[in-house]
Amino acid sequence: MNQWRRLAAALADPYRAETWARALLGQDQPEDKRTRKALDELAAAGLVDPSGRATDAFARILAENPAVTREGVDRWVRDGRIDSFPARPTDRLELLRWVTARLPERELTEAEVGEHLSLVTGDVATLRRYLVDAGLLHRAPDGSGYRRA
Repeated sequence: MNQWRRLAAALADPYRAETWARALLGQDQPEDKRTRKALDELAAAGLVDPSGRATDAFARILAENPAVTREGVDRWVRDGRIDSFPARPTDRLELLRWVTARLPERELTEAEVGEHLSLVTGDVATLRRYLVDAGLLHRAPDGSGYRRA
């Protein structure tokens, strides 16, 4: 991750960014102290080689740090908590089944359901409604409790 920071920091300065753009385009650089300093800083970040030619720094860093492909409920869960609710009904059902598996198999009061759901989301009411609407959580007719389907 520090590699990305070095690249971003090197390009944060407008003159260094302009110098790098000239290197990318293969243009001649001005022969002055400011340009030499900019090229040295760009070389230290790996954006140009010692002669001032642009490198494939971004491609190299991308290859060294491949994107993480999340699968299953990990697409919506971060650190054990729901990060977002999927829009597609089949995906949402997959996430809701994951939540349901974490609920005890006994009758729960509304407060107990809220306690359990708050472990995985900050929006307990929405999650409880999704679970009831999906038929994965049944509410007692008198509203006194809930039970896994």
